[in-house]
Amino acid sequence: MNRNIILLGAVSLLTDISSEMIYPLVPLYLTAVLGASPAVLGLIEGLAESLASLLKVFSGRVADVLARRKPLAIAGYGFSAFGKLLFVLATSWTGILWARLADRFGKGVRTAPRDALIAESCGPDDRGKAFGLHRAMDTAGVVIGIFLAYWLFTRYQGDYVMVFWVSLIPAILGALVLFAVYETGRKAQLPAGVRQPAMAWRSLDARLRYFIVVSFLFNLGNSSNQFLLVRAGGAGFSPAEVILLYLLMNVTYLLVSYPAGRLSDAIGRRALLVAGYLAYGLVYMGFAVAKSPLAFIGLFAVYGLYIGATKGVEKAFLADVTSPALRATVFGLHATVVGVALLPASIIAGALWNSFGAAAPFWFGGVMGSVAAVGIWSGLRPSTR
Repeated sequence: MNRNIILLGAVSLLTDISSEMIYPLVPLYLTAVLGASPAVLGLIEGLAESLASLLKVFSGRVADVLARRKPLAIAGYGFSAFGKLLFVLATSWTGILWARLADRFGKGVRTAPRDALIAESCGPDDRGKAFGLHRAMDTAGVVIGIFLAYWLFTRYQGDYVMVFWVSLIPAILGALVLFAVYETGRKAQLPAGVRQPAMAWRSLDARLRYFIVVSFLFNLGNSSNQFLLVRAGGAGFSPAEVILLYLLMNVTYLLVSYPAGRLSDAIGRRALLVAGYLAYGLVYMGFAVAKSPLAFIGLFAVYGLYIGATKGVEKAFLADVTSPALRATVFGLHATVVGVALLPASIIAGALWNSFGAAAPFWFGGVMGSVAAVGIWSGLRPSTR
């Protein structure tokens, strides 16, 4: 694979080691140590993820106008590393809110330029494989990070802050590796005298517009994964066991990502997206009714199938139907639309949980996932790659 793709995968691997040392501990730290409610958790996650997604379209547009990807990517990864420091300093749920906002601000700045770097570092016949490999390396970082969180958390008897300190090391290393990546913005450089295309909704490919609408509807039911962790904790799993469940989910994600990307190059993106959204719907309905520990273990394992079958394939599809001069913008637009849905999704999930019990948000998410699967199957042409 192209050197850029390997390096960008290494950056994501290191950054996700850092992020995932923190992520599975945040809901437990908020609810068990700081005394926050599920509704507060939903508010924090909704605001943080929405901020990240709202920034992506602007970052992508700047990357296209300047025809430069690397500086914005470096800035984003650097700011996320700074956000990790704020977790160490937080002593209340508002402190965690600021830490999550800082971390997600960096993600919002870096994601669209980084995805454009990947798309422009490979040929159209290898996009699924390239994004699949990147997702696999990214998820390898997730697995390593969760394992380190589990080991440190159990070895040091539930010392959350110590784990937060250690997470700073891979975050800084990831930002430094990015300096070795080659700039690809010249591939999107327009000839002299040719103006940058306007970002008009009607000018976008009809398949892209349809997919963005379906993505918005799907993500209204796709609340933060932290609700899954709180659900498992409420079912009797200890904090250390919750970390292991999250690890299991990401191992499945890791194993599926690269094969799914390669398969989408061969048979098209549509079939993988339908399978992934359908798996999401069924698993969320399973979380609504699960009671036994074995059921939760199985559901976390299968949930990784949804992520592995969709995340890299979605990005490959966006690259397929977008011109190079608008590629970073469209990556950012899709992420922004998803983010606009994430705030109400997490708030709705928290409100449903508080009002109707722990099963309610999972029933809602399961229905929305099933609707999205039907929408992709019926409305996206089978020839779509």
